[in-house]
Amino acid sequence: MEPGQAEEGDEMLHVPPSQPDQVLVVVNPTAGRRAADREVDRFRPMAARKGLVATILTDLSEVADRANQWHAEGRLRALVGVGGDGTAAELVNRTLPGVPITLLAAGTANLLARHFGLAASAEELCRTVTAGRAIPVDAGIASGRMFLLMASCGLDADVVRRVHDFRAGQRGGHISYWTYVKPILQSIRSYQYPQLRVYCDSSGDGATGGPGRCLAARWALACNLPRYAWGVAVAPQADPADGLLDYCTFGRGSLWHGLRYVAAAQLGIHGRLADCTLGRARRLRFEADEPVPYQLDGDPGGFLPLDVEVLPRRLTLIVPTPAT
Repeated sequence: MEPGQAEEGDEMLHVPPSQPDQVLVVVNPTAGRRAADREVDRFRPMAARKGLVATILTDLSEVADRANQWHAEGRLRALVGVGGDGTAAELVNRTLPGVPITLLAAGTANLLARHFGLAASAEELCRTVTAGRAIPVDAGIASGRMFLLMASCGLDADVVRRVHDFRAGQRGGHISYWTYVKPILQSIRSYQYPQLRVYCDSSGDGATGGPGRCLAARWALACNLPRYAWGVAVAPQADPADGLLDYCTFGRGSLWHGLRYVAAAQLGIHGRLADCTLGRARRLRFEADEPVPYQLDGDPGGFLPLDVEVLPRRLTLIVPTPAT
């Protein structure tokens, strides 16, 4: 008999266990640079020794339905995504507010996992699930889809679109940093840096930006976390729990300026550039007079215009307890 299930003949009354004991693990078979099957196989008996039942699934729709149901019944200890940033975004888009989520990092960049120190091994995952703490984390929403890291339009979004087209031609499969080399070179040679308009609205709460502020840009990002891509701190002051999105705009468009911006961001000095603007806002709108692609957490989203808004405390993230 499963925990919380009434015996035959009793009234069908749900009685939740004193402590949630169910762990749902979803494996993204196309995530990142390597398979994580071995770590998942090692995690299951570790969880059992702690009195937890680990269920391993690969179908996102099935896992989301179970996670939402078990959370509502008080049975879900954690929903574990085995993958990278795309896996995390997919889970938060498919589950209800309050569902406790954590990661076994197995993606390419793993920006969310790196920022919060999430597990990269079965032992770390077991410690996080059994003794970790739940923290609220903001999300952004754009065109009805939530993101956890960033939304951007410009050179990087063009690269993301090209990577997606390449993977579609290859029918999916694992990716690595090398997967990006050819698309990056193609974008560097051909991207035209169209003019963008970025409208920032902080709703008069004193945040940098001000209601209705409009910035002219050639490349623009709205960030929930400080770092992006190869760990570059594009929005160094970004706080994923402040109820705001940090934006970064670059004002000039050409191959030279694009390389200049990348180098300055890598060195952490882009905020000193006269043609770079950093700030915070609750809502942003990106517009252009020609087709400009945008991306959300490393996945192609479509073409401008795009409205972006912060969703304060939308994600419940299970993170390791700090060592004492």
